[in-house]
Amino acid sequence: MYEIARRHLGKVVAGAAMAVTGTAVAVAIGMPGPVGANGTAAPAGSTTANTAGGAPGTGGSGTRPGEATPGRGQGGTGGAPPPATVVPAAAEGAKGVGSDPLTDDELTRAETLALAPPAATAQQDVTGGRGPQRLGTVLADPLPGDPDRRAEVRLYDYAHDELITRTVNLDTGKIERSATQRGVQPSAHPDELREAMELILASPLGQGLKEDYRDATGKELASPAQLRFNGDLYRPYRETKVPAPLARCGEHRCVRLVTKVLNGPWIDTRDLIVDLSARTVTRVG
Repeated sequence: MYEIARRHLGKVVAGAAMAVTGTAVAVAIGMPGPVGANGTAAPAGSTTANTAGGAPGTGGSGTRPGEATPGRGQGGTGGAPPPATVVPAAAEGAKGVGSDPLTDDELTRAETLALAPPAATAQQDVTGGRGPQRLGTVLADPLPGDPDRRAEVRLYDYAHDELITRTVNLDTGKIERSATQRGVQPSAHPDELREAMELILASPLGQGLKEDYRDATGKELASPAQLRFNGDLYRPYRETKVPAPLARCGEHRCVRLVTKVLNGPWIDTRDLIVDLSARTVTRVG
């Protein structure tokens, strides 16, 4: 027993020494070098001359080897850097210019315009509410010789499983183009991922997630707010075996989540696929 303990101790000590050595190497590699006169960092491990008053021997105030640098522990002020300052971000206007990203006001205006057509009331979002689900809004490509700013708004109608793309002119307030596609599935919106988690928690297949959460925290899992999760579309063409309930994924909007306890461990939910169009949960694998 003594020999086993002694060998174990040797491994621990050796491991600690290697960790210290490895940390020293990492610091030497990862930390930036001193800052040169031009404001750029020198390579790690290198030294730079004091060029504020010229190199030694040229009449400047450079230091010779063995001499202390003024202002560094000698009561001087020459080497003290000025206090850091934070420059506030420039105020964002109501409207961008040229290829500037869409401002918050423009994003709101674009989505409001895109949802204006009367037909939108017959469409549904991911929760079954009135109006299509918002997926994203981006600046549209400019037209040659036309200074007007346009936005491309992507929406999804869960009532008909259709992707809707509308181009709105932010200057005139008009919808200039609207297109509808089926079987086209852009990346999932956070609202869709949140609804997918709600469906998992309401499904009998979510019982395993609840048990894992209880084991990890000692508490009951009742809301998506107790978790961190992300995910994206489940694409059946990438799978070797697709369960029958998921055969329409691609036409339907289906997602897979990765899940984590807040400030805690990961819980594997990758085997649960949520068909948001049919509002069902299916286990794969």
